Amino acid sequence: MTAYVARRLLMLALTLLGVTTLLFLLRSQLGDPTLFLLPPDASEQARVELLRRLGLDRPLAEQYLAFIGHALRGDLGLSWRYNQPVLPLVLEALPATLMLAGAALGLGLACAIPLGVAAAVRRDSWVDTVASFVAVTGQAMPVYWSGLLLILLFSSTLRLLPSMGAEGWAALILPAATLGLNTMARIMRITRSAMLDVLGQDFVRMVRAKGLPETVVVIRHALRNAAVPIVALVGLQLGSLLGGAVLVETVFAWPGVGRVAVNAVYARDFPLVQAVALVVTVLFSVINLAVDLIAASLNPQIRLE
Repeated sequence: MTAYVARRLLMLALTLLGVTTLLFLLRSQLGDPTLFLLPPDASEQARVELLRRLGLDRPLAEQYLAFIGHALRGDLGLSWRYNQPVLPLVLEALPATLMLAGAALGLGLACAIPLGVAAAVRRDSWVDTVASFVAVTGQAMPVYWSGLLLILLFSSTLRLLPSMGAEGWAALILPAATLGLNTMARIMRITRSAMLDVLGQDFVRMVRAKGLPETVVVIRHALRNAAVPIVALVGLQLGSLLGGAVLVETVFAWPGVGRVAVNAVYARDFPLVQAVALVVTVLFSVINLAVDLIAASLNPQIRLE
């Protein structure tokens, strides 16, 4: 297990180094930032002084080493728009995004696991048909479209829930439902598939032959053995939720990292965009590492490979 953890940590470090390098190269290809940071009538001296203050007058290799060194210390630079360190700006908005992603994942799991298990146990019944329809619809519908439909129904027509902001728990329901719909569909499909595979194996027939109740057979034996692919997908979906929150936060005016990124793009504030991308990458990588460790603990064959 120790060797497996060491390999995963090495892969995590290499991934973060690769993403950091890519972000630096993208910034270096943006051209002269003084063209949109200074007024059109700015003098050449002002332009040179701004480049010196941003550290962009040095050779590219020196800029890269300085960027990596500062990133390791948690210094991702100053925002071109707010003239403040970008990392605190991102971390200030991160709890709202994590709350939204956690609520969406919890809602998706609460619906997906029971529906997936029921669809597998009652294969080719009306339950399976309804579950398959919900799964296909949830995966096919873009989050911005489903969000607008939910706003039209529950905010504009029924006037039951707020359509924007983050005032109270009621404001979380629509964005979490929008973001969780696609997650629910994916988890439900993999749960159904994994359960069908396990329910057809010999050990399940043996357990049933012993006379155990069907609930015990399904939950304690079948669902437990089908948990590895479900856990892996849940980890991937949580990382995807962090990225998918950009559109949902924009539609519902949710004050999270996605909205910060959109505003930074509009303002051409690349250090802030860079910080958002790096923080989300770190979270996604840590989540993947945790999922790999959980899957390895559930299935020893994974760490032996």
